[in-house]
Amino acid sequence: MGDAGDSAKQEKKVVFVTVGTTLFDALVRAVDTNGVKQELLRKGYTHLVIQMGRGSYNPTKCNGEDGSLAVDYFTFSPSIADHLRSASLVISHAGSGSIFETLQLGKPLIVVVNEDLMDNHQSELAEELAERKHLYCAHPQTLHQTISDMNVESLLPYPSGDATPVAKLINTFLGFPDD
Repeated sequence: MGDAGDSAKQEKKVVFVTVGTTLFDALVRAVDTNGVKQELLRKGYTHLVIQMGRGSYNPTKCNGEDGSLAVDYFTFSPSIADHLRSASLVISHAGSGSIFETLQLGKPLIVVVNEDLMDNHQSELAEELAERKHLYCAHPQTLHQTISDMNVESLLPYPSGDATPVAKLINTFLGFPDD
């Protein structure tokens, strides 16, 4: 995987980053660092696609021809479903509706918590799902280490088709009674 010739033969593995409709420049900046991009490349990923929401920070685009990670970004899309389906890894902010869809698709997921954008319920939910080994949970400042330490084979598949466990968990954190 060391030279450009090797990466040309390599299977396309996309990391899709979504911040939804929020402003989460700290996450976009974190994935745009050389350390995170090098770690993703070392893990075998070839492309980084960032949906940056309302943010003002523009990541560095790269075509990946020199053996580096190809990077592209956009602000909004009417649907990110195609990006989620084609991704090999999804990195999402904790308030995103794409978390459940990603789990249903059986995709490896890193949920990045931003305490400035949400209440504690969403970060607690992400941490609970991480404890259950369905996903990884990180903060912008720990994203590089999370990627470095992650083993996607250790994640447990989420039982697709049944929203009950996550719905109950969400309701618990929101203070709704358990039916």
